[in-house]
Amino acid sequence: MKTWLIHGYMLLLFSLGLALPAAAAETAPYPQIRVSGEGVASLPPDMAVLSLAVTREAPTAQQALDASSSAMREVLAAMRKAGIEERDLQTEQFAIQPRYRDEPAQVKGEPSVPRIVGYTVSNALSVRVRDLGSLGGIIDMSVRLGVNQGGGIRFLNEDPAAALSAARSAAMQDALARARTLTAAADVGLGRILEISEQSYQPRPMMMARTEMMADAGSVPIAGGENSYRVTVNVTFALEQ
Repeated sequence: MKTWLIHGYMLLLFSLGLALPAAAAETAPYPQIRVSGEGVASLPPDMAVLSLAVTREAPTAQQALDASSSAMREVLAAMRKAGIEERDLQTEQFAIQPRYRDEPAQVKGEPSVPRIVGYTVSNALSVRVRDLGSLGGIIDMSVRLGVNQGGGIRFLNEDPAAALSAARSAAMQDALARARTLTAAADVGLGRILEISEQSYQPRPMMMARTEMMADAGSVPIAGGENSYRVTVNVTFALEQ
């Protein structure tokens, strides 16, 4: 019985001795290099999104709401008349807020007491303009109809897939060129790709001046320029020594 136990123990040690080098070989990291590449592709915008708001103040919430609603109805009717489709008109924010004024305290030394003196109603509209040639006229028309707050203009592309694909290709070529340069300088071989990850960046919105400032500017000049789509790839290569 003792002999069997000794033989079994020795067999277990022999098995572990074989397994440990194999496990170490499996966990040993491959010699590798990680590089980043960047690619940019530009595309003229084919539509714009306007953020326009009507804000009205009145002694009561109902009066402020009525004034804001009346002005927004006119704006919506004018947008439809200008050819803006229903799918391109969307209310993006609506708010009713009281306005306060500090009243002197009745007792000397006491803090002042805020009192409601009126209400402000703001109704914000998002307008997608597909005909960029009409953009300046639509802004001008909106101001004349009572829009008195402007959030911004975003120039967009309905389908940026082609630009993003071109940016990805350029980013990958950039990463490959960097990897080849580095490995050649280090006198090592560039092996297979182990991992690829990507980050893409969409164009940032262009903020516009407040519409109170544009009301007297006549027809508003607008320049759409180009949208730049930027892609960064991180690529890990094995090294051949």
